[in-house]
Amino acid sequence: MTVLFHIEGNTAVKNESLMMYIGVFAYGESRFDLTFNPCNANIYSLCPMNSSVPIQASGIIPVNQNDVANIPPMALQIPDFEGQAILRIFANSTESQIGCYSAVVTNGASFSHPSAVGSVLGVFAAVALISSIATSIYGESLPETRKHYAHSVSVWVVFAVYHHIFFTGTLSMNWPSVLPAFWSNYAWSTGMIYSQKMQNSINQFIGSNRGNISMVGAAPSGVDAENLGGGYSISQIYKRAVDIPFRPFDGFGSTLRSREIEHALARRDSPSNGTSHWYGSPVQPGLPLPGNFSGFAGTLSQEGIPLSNAFMTGLLWFLAFLACLILAVVLLKVSVEFFVKRTNRFNFFRDNWLKFLQAIVGRAFFVGFFMFMVLTMFQFTLSASVGVTVLAAIVFFIFYMGMMATAAYAMFYRLRGGRYAVEMDRLNVEKKKILGVVPWWSVTRDSKVGESQGSKPVSNSLPWRRVHFLDNNPERAQVHEDHDYIIRFGWLAARFRRTKWWAFSLWLVYEFVRACFYGGAAGHPLTQVFGLLVVECIAFLAIIWLRPFESTRLNLIMIYCLGFSKVTTVALSAAFDIQFNLGRILTTVLGVVIIVIQGILTIFLLIAITLGAVSSYMSITRYREDFHPKSWAENRGRYFKHIDRKATDLPPPPPSPPPPEPEKPKEPYFSVTNVTRQLKIEDEDEDAASDLGRNESRSSLPHLAGGELGRAPSLYSQSMSNLPYGARRHRASWSTRDFEQMQSPEQQQAPAAPWTMHPRMSDIDLHETARRHRASSIKSSGSPVAADAPPLPALPHRFVPEVRSRASTMKARSSPRMDSSLQTVDPNNGRQRSMSLKHPRKVSEESESSDHRKRSSSLKGQHPGTFDGPMPPLPARVGTPPTRGHRSKMSSSSNRLSQHINEEPDAIREVPSQNQ
Repeated sequence: MTVLFHIEGNTAVKNESLMMYIGVFAYGESRFDLTFNPCNANIYSLCPMNSSVPIQASGIIPVNQNDVANIPPMALQIPDFEGQAILRIFANSTESQIGCYSAVVTNGASFSHPSAVGSVLGVFAAVALISSIATSIYGESLPETRKHYAHSVSVWVVFAVYHHIFFTGTLSMNWPSVLPAFWSNYAWSTGMIYSQKMQNSINQFIGSNRGNISMVGAAPSGVDAENLGGGYSISQIYKRAVDIPFRPFDGFGSTLRSREIEHALARRDSPSNGTSHWYGSPVQPGLPLPGNFSGFAGTLSQEGIPLSNAFMTGLLWFLAFLACLILAVVLLKVSVEFFVKRTNRFNFFRDNWLKFLQAIVGRAFFVGFFMFMVLTMFQFTLSASVGVTVLAAIVFFIFYMGMMATAAYAMFYRLRGGRYAVEMDRLNVEKKKILGVVPWWSVTRDSKVGESQGSKPVSNSLPWRRVHFLDNNPERAQVHEDHDYIIRFGWLAARFRRTKWWAFSLWLVYEFVRACFYGGAAGHPLTQVFGLLVVECIAFLAIIWLRPFESTRLNLIMIYCLGFSKVTTVALSAAFDIQFNLGRILTTVLGVVIIVIQGILTIFLLIAITLGAVSSYMSITRYREDFHPKSWAENRGRYFKHIDRKATDLPPPPPSPPPPEPEKPKEPYFSVTNVTRQLKIEDEDEDAASDLGRNESRSSLPHLAGGELGRAPSLYSQSMSNLPYGARRHRASWSTRDFEQMQSPEQQQAPAAPWTMHPRMSDIDLHETARRHRASSIKSSGSPVAADAPPLPALPHRFVPEVRSRASTMKARSSPRMDSSLQTVDPNNGRQRSMSLKHPRKVSEESESSDHRKRSSSLKGQHPGTFDGPMPPLPARVGTPPTRGHRSKMSSSSNRLSQHINEEPDAIREVPSQNQ
């Protein structure tokens, strides 16, 4: 690293020997210093210094690497390297300083690009202006036009962001060099545009009294600044000039002493060779020394505008901007009349263009209110020329009194037809979580809570008073539907919600308080920072609670983005006060953080401007059916619905409940879960089953002999007919002929049985009589049944399907079951026969259950259930419960049969029942 210096000038001193001091500073710390005698360095124009000889001096001084080793490499790469080179000249005759010069040391990179970045920001601001004017003059209905204008891009919001960023530099802080360089891109929005002719005219108007800029922390040029660069000690300066042993400088070495530097400078090239050139430009009067960025003076130094000229510069450019707006409205009126005079377009603008012009001028004053409050208060604090101070007082009166009086009259004009009422209310504090993790509390009023949420539990409740307006004329149009009010004061209230239309008055008060801290408290940095921090925090919470803007984009930018940037910027700015004495590298890092926050805010604003321009295009084409591009048609419909809902200023409707489920048809009082077939008396009576089975399969199976008894069960278990397995063929009624047909011809010719069948005998009596007769025959013979014994008649099967209600199923399962099984030998083929007996109570319950199921099935019209096989035809008496006499006969028959069994134990073998 080397230090190159080049000095040219002249002096009024006639003859003076000198001592020179050169110091290089980086990030607030001294990195290199040198004291030498210009005569020993062959600077002949200063040896001695004479008024008749022009001063010319230049040189290249090598800097030891160890002197800059403690500078982080990243600090050398950050734009706007904060370095400073100071040259001091002392007179040997008086041993005092007679000259001091300062220059900025940079690395060639900077955040300051006003011609590029500033131009882009200006183009976006122009887009916002055109979009806003287009939506305000297009439309047939005034309330409809206001609704679309409220959702367009707001020029006021654009300049509110730009002013916040640039006027942060008005705080009396020792800013790092990166911040003024970044803020210079926004200087044009406040009227801080440098023009040499304008500055010369302002200098002539101000005169020599430029005020004291040192009161804001800046080191002014042309004024003795002994503390520049940390100050100096005259004794140290001349102590270093004591003669010490000299070693010729050969271009190498780690540390150079004064005589060695003098020898190196003596070997330099002559400055007359023309190789040296200037970097930068001389500082104008009223600007701080190069490298000093303290206060508003340091911020304006990037633009080359003295602090004393700031108010006049901003006022002149504002007037020029206002004149351009008036001229644009006049040209628009002429153009509309020339091109569309034969159509009905823009009729409202053509008839009321003067009122539009009045609204645009009022809107311009509303946008510039904060800017002129800051500039005029700064001019009062600066105590500069009397003429400029008087002009600042006039402008202050116009803006402050004019805007405040206009806002007060706008509120009075709307509220004069009613009164305010105070009612008791309560604030409900409800605990909730943000993103499901962060604990938070929401505050709502009882008057704002809907009836559906009235019983919602809250963690705390506080008494409150609610002030609301009562209009004497209930039929009066709402504020955003009142044509007269929109024409008069729409430029103030049009962008606010229907219930917060008065928020413009609060905004003016808030901006004035901010301006008092920025401009009125100049020179008191801690008062500025901490006072503003309190104001910004309160305003941030209040505007979140109010959400005054009708447009969602404006709420997002003005409430969350801009509010957050204001709070964090002011809080971080407190670290730049000289009383905290933070290192310049650390302050540079904090400055980069502020740049990131304000840069993100700018990006969000540019995105909002772009989206607003698209929505404005949709608004001015709302009467066209043929909309291009067609892919945006659906989004345009949703956008129109969105602004219609926002115009009502009502909370979004709750989500519609899901459609009710279709009502299920009423089911019967019972349900069939499963159907099973229980074993009946006929299933357990092998005699009847075998007779029926033999009769069914007589044509297909041969007569089996007694030696084939082992195979008989398996063969007879097979179904040889078209009936499914386990099914039985049934008849609806039975007669004596049926029993005779079931006997073989040999059996029909045999002698008559010793028993007769009474015509009134029931089937059960018949069956039991046959059993009794066969038991006696077996006893008398003492051998298997004779071949000529008559067979037992096959009794009809009583098949009762099991379809029961839940109650009857439980009853049947809980009733006792008494079964017995008998096994005999068939006299025809010697095949064993088994018969199971059931208790008559069970038969009765099954018959009753069958009758009940039939009635239920006929009433409901539904099939009672499913079965294992086809439904066989039921006997005639199926479904009729047995009578009392029938039950007694069944009981007596069972008793008689049991008596025979007990009397003849040898002929009958008891077989365990399968159901036990």
